Amino acid sequence: MDERFFARDVVSVAVDLLGARLLIDGAGGRIVETEAYRQDDEASHSFRGQTAANAAMFGEAGRAYVYRSYGLHWCFNIVCQRGSAVLIRALEPTHGLGAMMERRSITEARKLCAGPGNLCKALGVTVGMNGLSVFHAPFSLKPPSEAPVSASGVRIGISKAAERPWRFAVKGSPSLSRPI
Repeated sequence: MDERFFARDVVSVAVDLLGARLLIDGAGGRIVETEAYRQDDEASHSFRGQTAANAAMFGEAGRAYVYRSYGLHWCFNIVCQRGSAVLIRALEPTHGLGAMMERRSITEARKLCAGPGNLCKALGVTVGMNGLSVFHAPFSLKPPSEAPVSASGVRIGISKAAERPWRFAVKGSPSLSRPI
């Protein structure tokens, strides 16, 4: 994976990220759920143009866009074409389980990274990662060995343009934030 992988339409990237392995400081796993957000999408943080808060979305493809959701949880996205990003909603945890369990104070592996806030807490994501390249430490991103069977559905946790079927998941994964 390189910048060219991400410098494409965000919907295609969101699908193609399923099955990829994402680690942050050695903790993480297989991406099993994503959501796409494009600049012409009123649910996107970039819809009204660039601000200090969303500047990473207008930067180089393959950069992290980290923001606080509802003032509570960090959310981790990867920037694609200008003004678009893929929200990583869930991972199937495979690496660094002990560290993730400690950060989340739970022992059930399938729930560790189910949902964007849980995922960020388990992986230790902070706003300090905003704008960093996902191709360098603390990140490790490897393509899937084979494309998994996927499903799509409407996005969740938003009020505008929620009906767009831009949430993608590995079909049948027990680690999803919510079934598709």
